[in-house]
Amino acid sequence: QGGVFTRYWFALKKGYHVAFKNISKTDNFIEEQIDPHKEVIDRMTDLSMLRLFETYLEGCPQFVLQLYIFLEHGQANFSQYAAIMVSCCAISWSTLDYQVALRKSLSDKNLLKGSCPKFTYLFYKLFTLLSWMLSIVLLLFLNVKIALFLLLFLWFLGLLWAFKKQTQFCASVSMEFLYRVVVGFILIFTFFNIKGQNTRCPMFCYYIVRVLATVGILVVFWVSPVSVFNSDYFMPISITIVLSLVLGIIFLIVYYGTLHPNRKEETKPDEIDGKMAQGDCRMKYFIMD
Repeated sequence: QGGVFTRYWFALKKGYHVAFKNISKTDNFIEEQIDPHKEVIDRMTDLSMLRLFETYLEGCPQFVLQLYIFLEHGQANFSQYAAIMVSCCAISWSTLDYQVALRKSLSDKNLLKGSCPKFTYLFYKLFTLLSWMLSIVLLLFLNVKIALFLLLFLWFLGLLWAFKKQTQFCASVSMEFLYRVVVGFILIFTFFNIKGQNTRCPMFCYYIVRVLATVGILVVFWVSPVSVFNSDYFMPISITIVLSLVLGIIFLIVYYGTLHPNRKEETKPDEIDGKMAQGDCRMKYFIMD
């Protein structure tokens, strides 16, 4: 929260200075090398990233808890349904917001323009997230220890991938480790390209594992002789999980197949998430997808 506040303050002050003050370009050599507009955009991108971290670290556990309580009691009013949908939409929207902000801060990236690509990306995240959250909740009803073990195992795999990619976001080793821990946690719930490189194969593997895990959870739940909650809910929940996953994959294919900004680059037609990071480009310091 301190990081969010300080960056908000800097962005507001710098933005006001850029918008309403005359900027002298001859103050000193260092200031001549800094584009104030670019600096403000970079700070806003940092803010979007911090909000993304906060949303996943707080929103995902809360969303799982909301679903668990709802299914356990078997009764809910309109406000509870609305709260569940708002939570899921907020998590997905934070991902879209960061994607848009990040592309603005990178000179070698095409902007994510138009409502159609944005909504397609939003629905891709929304449906895949909803399907996976419901699957996790079903597994929690079946066996809490198994569910926690699965989440810890997925977090460990995400952490290993972050270390393998050798992210360089923080100045100190300890803070970089914390950053990779957070990245690993986010990878439990959704896919991120953490260095802006071509991730066709990792993304394919990620969602193959997601589909297999979801199907496995449903199969185990169907054959389980134990009735963990009202059976009337299981059929619609199973249908929701399957439909959400299918719709999420469809929106993913449509987005990366036809609407991704870099699809316009004929030099790299099969690139999913952008060009390879070069030099000290901001790309290598940020989560990208």
